[in-house]
Amino acid sequence: MVRFQVRTPAREALVDVTSQVAEALAETGMEEGALLVYVPHTTAGILVNENADPDVGRDISEFLSELAPRDRAWRHGEGNADAHVKASMVGESVLLPVSGGRLALGRWQGVFLAEFDGPRTRELWVVPLVSGSRRG
Repeated sequence: MVRFQVRTPAREALVDVTSQVAEALAETGMEEGALLVYVPHTTAGILVNENADPDVGRDISEFLSELAPRDRAWRHGEGNADAHVKASMVGESVLLPVSGGRLALGRWQGVFLAEFDGPRTRELWVVPLVSGSRRG
């Protein structure tokens, strides 16, 4: 497992971590298989979506805020209940295909850390689940 940290810039943000995940993949030495990217936090998530147009991320963040507004009458007393709900909706992990030692993402796809209770320093865990070697 490879771990790395990401400093998030605001209370809510989608931070493109594609390059950091690719670097972590390189550290594993895996050539073929699947890579689990996991966020061990209850107020952050991880997702794959478009990384070409920043409006997509803004739309996602705004929609999640409509579904779980910060100012709702939540029972959780820490003031971050909306962050817990948003993180639950997004999820704490993604499974990514690996081919030829590289992430096998679609043309417009990127991997994003979804921050809902920042700014904070978050840790991501990258775990190779299936590995193989190149045939030569």
